[in-house]
Amino acid sequence: MNIQKTLCFTAALALSNAALSAEITIANVNNADMITLQELSTEWEGKTGNTINWVTLEENVLRQRVTTDIATGGGSFDIMLIGSYETPIWGAKGWLEPLDDFANDASYDLEDIFPLVRGGLSSNGSLYAVPLYSETSFTFYRTDLFRLAGIPVPTEQITYTEFAEIAAKLHDPENGVYGTCQRGKAGWGENMAFVGTVANAFGARWFDEGWNPQLDSPEWHAAVNYYVNLMQNYGPPGASSNGHNENRALFANAKCATWVDATSAAGYQRNKDTSKVSSVTDFFQAPKQATSKGTGWFWSWAMAIPSSSQEVDVAKDFLKWATSKEYFQKVGATKGWVAVPSGARKSIEEDSRRLAAAPFAKGIVDAILSVDPTDPSLLPVPYTGVQYVAIPEFQGIGNYVGQQVAAALAGKQSVDEALENSQEFAEREMKKAGYN
Repeated sequence: MNIQKTLCFTAALALSNAALSAEITIANVNNADMITLQELSTEWEGKTGNTINWVTLEENVLRQRVTTDIATGGGSFDIMLIGSYETPIWGAKGWLEPLDDFANDASYDLEDIFPLVRGGLSSNGSLYAVPLYSETSFTFYRTDLFRLAGIPVPTEQITYTEFAEIAAKLHDPENGVYGTCQRGKAGWGENMAFVGTVANAFGARWFDEGWNPQLDSPEWHAAVNYYVNLMQNYGPPGASSNGHNENRALFANAKCATWVDATSAAGYQRNKDTSKVSSVTDFFQAPKQATSKGTGWFWSWAMAIPSSSQEVDVAKDFLKWATSKEYFQKVGATKGWVAVPSGARKSIEEDSRRLAAAPFAKGIVDAILSVDPTDPSLLPVPYTGVQYVAIPEFQGIGNYVGQQVAAALAGKQSVDEALENSQEFAEREMKKAGYN
């Protein structure tokens, strides 16, 4: 009888726990840090009894899916991986669940997240997302190839003209090494992340102070012509199809001599388990040209809860776990401290284990914190943002311009045609939105 009662109690408890558990769906990008999070999240599932349905997508597809879902209130996701562009805009529209109560959880220690990062994920004083990592951009380079070519390592910020000269010296396609690998895949967060900072360096801006598009300016022509010539002469074949992930793999497989991209990839390239060139990879500042303003971008990949979620409390619990100090320490313990996501928490970046494994970490943090999204260009602008413009219309405009630039890179049209088309499209969109 006692055994029967015990069995009944156990079965009832199991049914009760099953009833209390929930499944959350997370829209996720296919990059290294998010794949690690997916692997390690089984710990959270085991502790809570909840489960996760991961929807892992390529970056451009992710942006399209989550934008459509949240704008229509589709409710497909309980957590979305979004960035410092979408978060303040969507938060202000009431599309995201506020996370202000995270400040009341002493164990989470919200103040430990860098203020610049918290500010980039907030709107009107409310926090709407928490970061997995933050980044700026800098130059990856092969120390062995620089040494063999007799190229001195830059100690100060070089110009893009000088950068092209370096790429020319290192370009050796017969031996499978290309002078440089830069983003070519169309998208406001793909090729335009890099092209936007090149445009800033050449003194260009997206809009003047009256919100008039400036894409047919001499500065944009100089920047895009430079980019297309650089990649056609010293880049890998098919560069217009390569985004961050493709170039990261090319560099890790010893196919690129230089690469200007996200500081968040530094750990991947310096990790012997993921990169063939880990022992000969180092970094210097992204180049300038007419100005140094806006030559390194600012970005944060962060997680937010759409207001349409039916599992807000469970989603919040996961966010607290996935962006906690303990989570970053777990990555260090299981994947190595060089692989810890960078630029999010002060205590993690100051941890002696992190500094020993990744001596470049302090330089990355200093570079991130030096970026000023409120002053991104040589000439005055009415917007905030370095490689993007923090207005809802930018996503459509940036994607269109990215497509035009990719077509020019692929030789399907001239740079003049690409920028003329871009200017007309931007003028039409801004007029439709009521800016001018």
